[in-house]
Amino acid sequence: MLRLYYAPDNASLVIRIALEEAGLPYETVLVDRSVQAQKSPEYLALNPVGLIPTLLTPRGPMSETGACLLWLCDTCPEAGLGPPTGDAKRGAFLRWLFFLSNTVHADLIRLFYPERYVPAESIVGHHATMAGHLSAHFAILDAAVRADPTLFASSSALAIYVGPLLRWAALYPAGGYRWLRLHDHPALHDLVRSLETRPSVRSAALAEGLGDAPFSKPRLPRPPEGSAT
Repeated sequence: MLRLYYAPDNASLVIRIALEEAGLPYETVLVDRSVQAQKSPEYLALNPVGLIPTLLTPRGPMSETGACLLWLCDTCPEAGLGPPTGDAKRGAFLRWLFFLSNTVHADLIRLFYPERYVPAESIVGHHATMAGHLSAHFAILDAAVRADPTLFASSSALAIYVGPLLRWAALYPAGGYRWLRLHDHPALHDLVRSLETRPSVRSAALAEGLGDAPFSKPRLPRPPEGSAT
């Protein structure tokens, strides 16, 4: 059985939804961020980078959100998370998956943890710069969804990744300036509202205390266990 090492409302949320969507049996192991369990020797033995998630598979541990999604797509093609190798849309799928992982997700991390990247006196300007970059990223994604809605179907790995990214952009850092206006991106807004109706998302939202509209009307999590930060 697959084992997902997770923390509520962390990147593991993307993989939990994908596992639910694929109908794969799995179990979860809480990584308690309140005590920095992701930096413990036991966790680092699975994921030397010390980030969440880690997906333990029969062939060993997987990490990096995009890599885990791609592994699930290729290991379980019948789940329909993405076009299989050889499909005409495979290249476009990979393009947007890596854009989500390497560009949007990476820039969100820079927004959430400015102290890792700039001195204290530059944080306000850094936040404004990164918010501008991310607004442009989401505009690009909105156009991509309008151009090829089937590639971004609510059951796809791309949609499953987009939903949490929009959620985090709207909520974090807690207490920070709220710059994202989802209604400025109508195709993304429609996509996440459709995503919220899927049983996979409802199950994940219940497990992690995310509420009934975790992407279109996000609120801070109230998880039954663990901490999001």
